[in-house]
Amino acid sequence: MRNSQSPAFSIARRELKAYFTGPIAYIVITIFLIITGVLFFNNFFLFNQAEMRNLFQLLPFMFTFAAPAVTMRLFSEERYSGSFEILMTFPVSTLQVVIGKFIAAMVFLMVMITPTLVYLFTILLVGRPDMGPIIGGYAGAILLGGASASVGLLTSAASKNQIVALMTGFALNFFLWLLGKIVIYLPDRLAFLQYLSTDFHFRNISRGVIDLRDIIYFLSIIALSILVTVKIIDERR
Repeated sequence: MRNSQSPAFSIARRELKAYFTGPIAYIVITIFLIITGVLFFNNFFLFNQAEMRNLFQLLPFMFTFAAPAVTMRLFSEERYSGSFEILMTFPVSTLQVVIGKFIAAMVFLMVMITPTLVYLFTILLVGRPDMGPIIGGYAGAILLGGASASVGLLTSAASKNQIVALMTGFALNFFLWLLGKIVIYLPDRLAFLQYLSTDFHFRNISRGVIDLRDIIYFLSIIALSILVTVKIIDERR
């Protein structure tokens, strides 16, 4: 089992190293931390709110941008340069390649949100926050990051152009986020659409209530996106 997994982890390590040898990673992380930092410290100092609720409310929307920016090059760049054909001549399955790149994107997104733990430590210094929503928020961030990254991976596999992959990934993630916002303007018979929204399921988890249905939703998006990505790659292999 260890040998069958090693190609995926080798690919993940290679992609993670590639992230931090270019400017995109630092730009994405910097923008993310500036926006979340301003939001948190405004509430903390101006409104005397020692909580992270507003940060977690913003996270689904921010991931609609961040995840495609992180994943756009994973397949598009290699297909454009021709290096993907070389990669696929190695004794590695398409699924292992996709899983490896997915792991790299997931780890990057987790690295991106790790500095926000400073906000948590700041809150703990001045009060006793309800840890349920905070733990739920970070757990939801992992699931949300996985779903957003898997969608971005799919769009990267479907295009040779990184900008097209970025815009398509953003559009799909934004649509999944938007469903939870527009449902109140739709007829009651369409209320079920909120259950397709990443924001809806993330908000449930970030309240500190872990519901199996929310977990299944995110895992289903990840599994479906990875399977479709594998199919796209196999058809072009």
